[in-house]
Amino acid sequence: MGVDSPQSDAQLLQAVRDGDAAAFGRLYERHVAAARALARQLVRGAEVEDVVAESFTKILDLVGRGGGPDSGFRTYLLTVVRRTVYDRGRVESRQVSTGEIELYDPGVPFVDPALVGLEKSLIARAFLSLPERWRAVLWHTEVERSKPADLTSLLGLSANGVAALAYRAREGLRQAYLQMHLNGVPQHQCRPVLGKMGAYVRGGLARRDSKVVDEHVSACEECHGVLLELADVDRGLRVMVGPLIAGPLFGGYAMALAKSGAAGTGAGGLLRVLGRVRHAPKQQAAMAGGAAVTAAVVVLALVSGSEPVKVGAPPAVTPPVAQPPASAWPPPPTPSEEPTQVPPPAKGEPPARARLRATIDPLGALVRAQPGIVGLRLRNHGRAPSENVVAFVDLPEGVTLIPPARRQHRGGALDPVGTVDGWACRPSGSGARCDREPLAAGRGTAVFLRVRVAEQAPEGAGPAVRVEAGPVSVRARAEEGVRTTGAPARFATDGKVAVRAIGNSLLSCSEPDAACSEARWRQGDRRDNDLWPMTALDRDGDPGTTASSAARLSLPKGGQVVWAGLYWSAGGEQAGPIRIRPPGRRSYLTVRPSEVTTRELPIGPVYQAYADVSGLVANAHKNGSWWAADAPLREGVSHHAGWSLVLIVTDPAEPYSQAVVLDSAAVVGGESRRVRMPLGGLSPAASPARLKLVTWEGDADLKGDRVSLGSGSLTPAGGDRDAANVFDGSSSGVAGMTFGTDVDTVRAELGADPGLTIATDQDVVLFGVAALSVRARS
Repeated sequence: MGVDSPQSDAQLLQAVRDGDAAAFGRLYERHVAAARALARQLVRGAEVEDVVAESFTKILDLVGRGGGPDSGFRTYLLTVVRRTVYDRGRVESRQVSTGEIELYDPGVPFVDPALVGLEKSLIARAFLSLPERWRAVLWHTEVERSKPADLTSLLGLSANGVAALAYRAREGLRQAYLQMHLNGVPQHQCRPVLGKMGAYVRGGLARRDSKVVDEHVSACEECHGVLLELADVDRGLRVMVGPLIAGPLFGGYAMALAKSGAAGTGAGGLLRVLGRVRHAPKQQAAMAGGAAVTAAVVVLALVSGSEPVKVGAPPAVTPPVAQPPASAWPPPPTPSEEPTQVPPPAKGEPPARARLRATIDPLGALVRAQPGIVGLRLRNHGRAPSENVVAFVDLPEGVTLIPPARRQHRGGALDPVGTVDGWACRPSGSGARCDREPLAAGRGTAVFLRVRVAEQAPEGAGPAVRVEAGPVSVRARAEEGVRTTGAPARFATDGKVAVRAIGNSLLSCSEPDAACSEARWRQGDRRDNDLWPMTALDRDGDPGTTASSAARLSLPKGGQVVWAGLYWSAGGEQAGPIRIRPPGRRSYLTVRPSEVTTRELPIGPVYQAYADVSGLVANAHKNGSWWAADAPLREGVSHHAGWSLVLIVTDPAEPYSQAVVLDSAAVVGGESRRVRMPLGGLSPAASPARLKLVTWEGDADLKGDRVSLGSGSLTPAGGDRDAANVFDGSSSGVAGMTFGTDVDTVRAELGADPGLTIATDQDVVLFGVAALSVRARS
């Protein structure tokens, strides 16, 4: 490392991953003062250096195994320091075992119990959505208030380059903040003004447009507040993001850091503080995990002055630890302006190598006595392709692979183990072995395994995977294992994909009644099936049917069907076939259910039936009116009958996304007024999501139906558009009332612990299906 061209934090981190142990000593020198400044706000005396030592050894262990941060070392370190103090307290109070602590992921923002809710603020969510390099420069320049000239070595740029990067990052923050407001479905008249506010703050609007913004914000309190926050994002970063990263004592940390003025303690200081780990009490030393072993190697390299020691993987006896996500924070949205990439110094640049990160999770949940899906995702964050990839999947006790089916679905998605994106899987031991060709630099891939959970499967550990590609080896373990409740995944895939759903009712009120006509157009005060003797609705003009209805489907331009499921529900315990007619056909096709679930509602037993119709839909004229007819049903007061077609489709206009379909047939209401379904295996925090919901027996005039993805009640796109009455007899693809059948669309952002919550205060509904697409990590 030359004095004239110091390596940036990003280069040093890459050097550590490539085996240069001395590079970590340089990172230590740069950031140990900040670690101490924060630790001194949280603990006292000799414990400060213990916390600092444990924090650096944890990061070294993760970086040595291919995890950890890519460039934002400071914020990552501060998060680890806070989490280390928290976990030490839990161990001392016997609230948690040291083995559990080894499984935490320091890349996820640690929210102090005193600051719960801070991470949901718009400015914090906007900051967390930015690329890691942008977050790093904003933290140093705006939160810690360092001068650009002091950051040249950390960021690998000139002072002017740092200033330019900070400018672009602030612009990206403003755009992300505005997008958060736009995603929150603001008033119609506010949307055009919000779209101009970024340019307004920069002084880049024409006089006429500036006048429009001035006039609007003077009369709109909400937009006036947005404008004030945009004009002073620096203050918002210190007030909201500072405590989010450094905790409630951020003010004390900032003052201590400013007074320290120290760059670090050098190699000798690193040797002294790492030595504390070896002499700490057993409980505290255990919290450093296998990192202490690797740290000792680095210490020897630093004090000996010999050639850099190649840091290998931890010993084989080290338990597998879940790999951190693709970056230390959630993925960015697509910023309006990407920063100009400044190439690193050519001298001493390490050779290009593959760097793999893996995740493995149940999709939705693994529920006892039900089938499910386990998803393995792999990404190459290195600068060279990997060698051939082999993944060894270990399933929990009581979870087994579903035997292969004879037929392969369209689009490469298989019933059980099979080929997805070049993968070939087969049963092996207690799980599966999956192989594929080399993974190119910057590319991601996914494979999904269909499994069955035994009725007596124990709750506990989740599935795990070991991925090998030549000399590269990574491990991952899911946080969630078998559960007693939840919604298992019916289908899952990754790609440029989106979800669609349409549907309609097969029962309606009696046509001769004038009040019925009002109700069918969502008017009047008799819009519930509890207020009518429901009779078969037959609209197709075909004398061969007794109950029929249609809904219009529109696919994205250039889109193709990846998967399609047909669901139908009505009163009764027996579900027979349903008839379906695609656009352009004159005759119906009979579809028989492959799965039927029965539940008990106040009116009596009801069923939900399901059939995979992927082949039928993919080969049909997809756009246009789809008809369904003659499902088994019961007429009478309070009865419902309806159908829904749920799809995952490709969409060239979408970003790379994850899509999953969950079906549950869960009763919500009565004794179970609130049901939460985990959404495992999806991108966390600040990821825009589209959700399609299929629900039966909702009543438009019974208020109190709410849906949430963890960030408050969501407003449906159709029907009455009332966040407090989501299940109001409205369905995508249909104008007017669809008594007892709801096919709703809501949009939101997933939180750090994604989950779908359905609640109702007065009604009792049968929640059927949730189809969700969410932007994937990049």
